[in-house]
Amino acid sequence: VEAELAQLAEQGLATYREGRLSGWSLSPDGRAEGERRLRAELDEAGCRALVQACYEQFLTLNGQMLAVCTDWQMKDPQTLNDHADPEYDAKVVAKLAEIDVEVQPICARLGAELERFGAYGGRLASALQRVQAGEPEWFTKPMIASYHTVWFELHEDLLATLNIDRASEGSH
Repeated sequence: VEAELAQLAEQGLATYREGRLSGWSLSPDGRAEGERRLRAELDEAGCRALVQACYEQFLTLNGQMLAVCTDWQMKDPQTLNDHADPEYDAKVVAKLAEIDVEVQPICARLGAELERFGAYGGRLASALQRVQAGEPEWFTKPMIASYHTVWFELHEDLLATLNIDRASEGSH
């Protein structure tokens, strides 16, 4: 792996960063090349229409997901949710579970066409189970595979695969 990463760095496709969050990442050229390869994979598989339809279904849920995340973090516009009200939190978790019921078939269709999409459904379900088991950090905490983190990764994967710029996403 190190040899492959070094070769990617020589080609200007990856960089290594030192510090608190050290590690390898794609360079801008590497990201562009990765997105080109994603589009080529999509065209070779002949499933662009299906992925586009799944993306559009996903977008109908995205606003609901953002609202539920806000509800998890804020009881109202002025009040942080300190998670001291189990009844309130249970209602928000129930909303998340409803969204999960709707996104699972989308994940299954995507995974049936392109293997790399196959893990999203299970990762979302796992995060939801952890939230339901009393581990609230698995709802929105960054830097772990929380529900929100996995949702964001799926969204980014769809955008990259379909060559959609996030800034212009609303115009599609």
